[in-house]
Amino acid sequence: MPTIKDVSRESGLSVGTVSRILNNRGYISERAKQKVDLAMKKLNYRPNELARSLSKQSSSLIGLVVPQIENPYFALFASYVQEYARCKGYHILLFCSNGMEQRETEMLDVCRRNRVAGIILCSGCFSVATFGELDCPLVTMERDVENEIASVRCDNYQGGSLVAQHLISKGCRYLMHLSALSPSHLTADLRAKGFAETCNKHGVSHIEVPFPEELYNRMEYFDFLEEIFALHGDIDGVFASNDIIAAQLMQHCAKHGKSVPDALKIVGFDDIPMAKWTVPSLTTVHQPLDKMAKVAVQALLDARAGLSVQKSFCFSVELVERETT
Repeated sequence: MPTIKDVSRESGLSVGTVSRILNNRGYISERAKQKVDLAMKKLNYRPNELARSLSKQSSSLIGLVVPQIENPYFALFASYVQEYARCKGYHILLFCSNGMEQRETEMLDVCRRNRVAGIILCSGCFSVATFGELDCPLVTMERDVENEIASVRCDNYQGGSLVAQHLISKGCRYLMHLSALSPSHLTADLRAKGFAETCNKHGVSHIEVPFPEELYNRMEYFDFLEEIFALHGDIDGVFASNDIIAAQLMQHCAKHGKSVPDALKIVGFDDIPMAKWTVPSLTTVHQPLDKMAKVAVQALLDARAGLSVQKSFCFSVELVERETT
């Protein structure tokens, strides 16, 4: 099995330089990095992650916790985090909570054994009270917790307000907001506030209809939508709290012969790739997920290095108009 000394010999660089490249420490020229990369590939050398972590306070692993990997929003975010982490010489340990709080202990144990460099938390179901035991930075997405190093979010209030303004400008006068009913306070709740206050400002009737959290976890809204629209058939504009529920609302409309956007206008939130593929294509609110992922990774690594980190990062959103309005 090849060792770091073999890589040093093959690349023509010192063991210390090779070690610094593998651990992403200090300035190293691109030429030196390329030499080490070629030597590693030729020798089929793989760094021993456990040995590296034992020689340091942490490994080059970042824990990433998401509610669901099958949800395109979190899958896309995970791919961005993985890419930015890789550019910094790190890899991710991916955990899916799937709405089950009891997985917290299991996840924390895996992070502890692997000496993760830090955790990026997207899940809303974990209490995070025991995260402090890990003694590593915690960066949150769309959450507010006491022991976080930094929080990253989009401007949810702005998003809700933009949706209301857009639907009103399209002539809608009886609006509905479909939102998740969660026992935890999440920053995404500000979407409802922005939507409602903008509707009130313009004197437009609106209702908020929360759906059970288990529907969010299963991503199955169709039966719920059938019940709601049997009661509220006069709604002419809907703000769905994510693009998946918006797409299933379009299925409901197709089943009942309700024209979109003529009889009902629909706006989603997130701008996942699917929003461009629905028929008609979905008007939605775009979050800059790539920038949010980059900031989350950098904040975590800065904190790990003992640097000062901004406490909160809030990104503006934009409404992308497509065919559903």
